[in-house]
Amino acid sequence: MSALLVVDAANVVGSVPDGWWRDRRGAAEKLRDRLAARAAADEPVLPADSVEPPLTAPPEIVMVVEGAARGVEPVPGVRVESADGSGDDRIVEVVAEREPGRRCVVVTADRELRARVRALGAEVAGPRAVRP
Repeated sequence: MSALLVVDAANVVGSVPDGWWRDRRGAAEKLRDRLAARAAADEPVLPADSVEPPLTAPPEIVMVVEGAARGVEPVPGVRVESADGSGDDRIVEVVAEREPGRRCVVVTADRELRARVRALGAEVAGPRAVRP
C-alpha cells in the first residue's frame, strides 16, 4: 500500500510572495502540475530531509484546494479535492478516511492543522518540501 501525501494547496501557494494572489486558481494549477511532474519522474516526491523515514515509493497525492482555486481539475498522479468550506477541515477528513495503518504525510505550515492531523497519526512536512 502506497503512502498518502496530502498537500494544503492554499498554504503552500501562499508560502512565497510571488504574485499568487492575482491568480489563485492558476497558482494552484502550477502547484498541481509540479506535483504531477515529480510523481512521474524517477525521483522522490518529497526530499529526503522532509520526513523520516523518506517516502520510498511514489505516494498517492491528494491536493486540497479552497476558495478561488475550487474546481481545479485533477491530472494523472494528482487527485484534487475541492473543499466546500474550510480547506483545513477537508484535509482532516482526507486523513481520517485513509485505510488503517496507511502512512500519511500532510504538507502545510499551518500549526493548528499540523496538530489536528498529527492527532490522527499523520506526519507533517513544510511547504518547502514541494516548492521548487
